[in-house]
Amino acid sequence: MLIDMSTSRPGAPEDQIVDSTPDHPADRTTDQTNEQTAQQPADRAAATRRPHDDAPDTAALFRRLADLPDGPERDGARDELVTAWLPMAHRIAGRFRDRGESIEDLRQVAALGLVKAIDRFDPDRGAFESYAVPTITGEVKRHFRDRMWALRVPRRVQELRNKVRVARRELTQNPGSPEPSVAAVAAHTGLTEDEVNTGMEALDSFSTLSLDAEMSTGADGYSLADTLGAADSSYDVVVDRESAKEGLRRLPERERAILYMRFFEDMTQSRIADRLGISQMHVSRLISRSCARVRDEVLAERAGRRGKGPGAAAS
Repeated sequence: MLIDMSTSRPGAPEDQIVDSTPDHPADRTTDQTNEQTAQQPADRAAATRRPHDDAPDTAALFRRLADLPDGPERDGARDELVTAWLPMAHRIAGRFRDRGESIEDLRQVAALGLVKAIDRFDPDRGAFESYAVPTITGEVKRHFRDRMWALRVPRRVQELRNKVRVARRELTQNPGSPEPSVAAVAAHTGLTEDEVNTGMEALDSFSTLSLDAEMSTGADGYSLADTLGAADSSYDVVVDRESAKEGLRRLPERERAILYMRFFEDMTQSRIADRLGISQMHVSRLISRSCARVRDEVLAERAGRRGKGPGAAAS
């Protein structure tokens, strides 16, 4: 994955993640003045002192760890190294604070990177901090890359997003530069226009917008949730109606006529009774009996379908 090492714009946490590159302790030097012609022993000691108090001298312990076989003694030496270097891991974690993740979780991730660095370090290949700092930093960056996306996207899409983001920043670095087109970004990065479009879509996938976010600032303001659709209850009516069709067809003709007059012509039970020459009570009993019959047939048919499912067939 391409990593942007330039300075990020403020206010974009995902941009800051890939831009944080730790300073190596060996790159820092002690300032000395030309007027000083001689150094006292204390000054020489200060010049050779490590730049951070959290970088202890554990070279002998690392050599001992490399010679120890697996067992309690080796585990004890490993735990001692972890304890000695844990403050450095916490300091590196602190460089990523205020980016959407709690400092406690970042320290846990940095501690995991420290353990990996101790397990993989070869004391014959230089100072431990030269190996540990990039290892721990990489572990923290990996945490942001793999765990902090609100919408999970494939690694390939993350790489496209990073290339597009860097290209857009480079193309607009001069004041007054217009927003680059998809074709311009494609020409700058060597990507196809489809790949650029995919990367641009992923730019908005690191964080999500709350459903309570206001979409309008006017008097008739509404939230994002107000624009979302809801389940239409009419679908259930369609399912029930289609399920009842066969049951209605199997009813006697007089009962079908009564249900039609009552529910489709909106006739009262008294009018139906007058038209058929029967009592209103009898009409009421026929309606209740017909509806119950259709309902029972539909429910029995649905139960039969479930009973014939893959699970029932297997049993």
